[in-house]
Amino acid sequence: MSEQPTTAGEPPAKVRRLDGGQAAILADLTARFDDLQTVLRCCEQLVAALSADGDPDDVVVEAVWTTALLSYARCFGVGEPDTALTESDLTTTLDNDEVLGWHKVLLQLREHYADPSTNPRERFTVGVAQGADGSAGGVAITSARQPLVDDLTVRQTGAIAFALSGLVNDRIVAQQKKVFAEVGELSQSELDELEEVDLAQPEQATG
Repeated sequence: MSEQPTTAGEPPAKVRRLDGGQAAILADLTARFDDLQTVLRCCEQLVAALSADGDPDDVVVEAVWTTALLSYARCFGVGEPDTALTESDLTTTLDNDEVLGWHKVLLQLREHYADPSTNPRERFTVGVAQGADGSAGGVAITSARQPLVDDLTVRQTGAIAFALSGLVNDRIVAQQKKVFAEVGELSQSELDELEEVDLAQPEQATG
């Protein structure tokens, strides 16, 4: 993403908060870009985890994959006007007849992993254990482990997120120009009335 440059490339003395209108659209676009970047980072970690020697850590894979799915789906969710990604964005950005199918699968997987009432990783069944004589001998609990996400799905998800990141970045650049055009019409007194944003960096914890 690019930022509107300050004089001589110096950091701004102050930053004033802008709410609503074009600024809200820019903020929402930036949030969607961040989600797409999170998807990319998750996919990079998953590719490494799935290709490493030995069995991957199921908990880590599930956690990272769930984060990727949630982040991806948010990009298509409700937000400020004209910022949510659409199926049309997918088909125009990626020249791939299968991209919509992949997209719908990812949204279904998001529902699967985010379901608050269903275990996404294992299915359990309770039965009665019978003895040799056919009588009830006890209670048996069996389970069926769901497979981990595979390398192909991860790479395809990353490819989609990468392409959409470029699209959203272009929209951010265009939206920055709109916002800057609006604030350029404000007087200094009007700017001074806006809430100041605290630019102080949080202190690092020391051990």
